[in-house]
Amino acid sequence: MPRSPLPPPPPPPHFRTWQNRAALLADRYCALEELRRHRLGVHRILLLWLLALTAIIGWALLMVPLEQFEEHDPLGFVLAPLFALLGLAALAPPVVAVVLAVRRDREVRRLLDAWLALDSHPGTDARLRSPGLSLGWLLSSLGVCAAGLWAAFGTAAGAEPGRTAYADVALGMGAGTILWLTGLLGAANAVRHYRWALRALGATPVPEHR
Repeated sequence: MPRSPLPPPPPPPHFRTWQNRAALLADRYCALEELRRHRLGVHRILLLWLLALTAIIGWALLMVPLEQFEEHDPLGFVLAPLFALLGLAALAPPVVAVVLAVRRDREVRRLLDAWLALDSHPGTDARLRSPGLSLGWLLSSLGVCAAGLWAAFGTAAGAEPGRTAYADVALGMGAGTILWLTGLLGAANAVRHYRWALRALGATPVPEHR
């Protein structure tokens, strides 16, 4: 699925053609709103959870050969490579997507700073703080972290030597770790935005355009 493009950076001073300050503020508002949506939009956290679900499915597929070997299933030697390939195919896209998302977040932050530096508009700038969205990201991510820790440690603590299959323990701990990392990524995004808002919006920026 193609990603929606980010707004372009503001033009250099010698290429700026805004007729007046109102036109500049209008373009600035559109760019900042789009960047805010890219950074804290609800669709982003839903996509993060979808990637986590895909990764868990991939991990579960990787555990199928281990379970078959433990049960001495002769089909395991035939199906193990297939399940391993399917598991890796499901695990790889979420990992790549997270890496690309981290790089994209850096670009979003750079563009936010560039557009903010053009001028100051209290109403527009206040919306960038997005305290409700930041809190929603943080609380939901902490909930996912807690679920992941409970799944991982609960699986390990409930395992009984000789009675619990290694595949079941690995599946529970792996799924819990994926959930914990997913929640950690979401919470880190909320905290980064909060710290950025304090730094960039705590004081009134000095206008560069009049």
